Amino acid sequence: MNTSIVDARGLEPPEPFERAMEALADLQPGQQFTLLLDRMPHPLLRMLDRDGYRNEVNIRDDGAVEILIGRP
Repeated sequence: MNTSIVDARGLEPPEPFERAMEALADLQPGQQFTLLLDRMPHPLLRMLDRDGYRNEVNIRDDGAVEILIGRP
């Protein structure tokens, strides 16, 4: 499966959240993307859980937060 990457590291709020929302709006059922951030996005994770999106969080060795987000 082809997974796009949204790299929002180094951006000031609310830009990372806005980029994630743009990527979510473009997702078709069964598609996914990887979001890279500098810190854990707790509000985004709550929203993903609430709205039924699949998400898998990984903290990389370089400290970046990597979240694989999929639309059911």
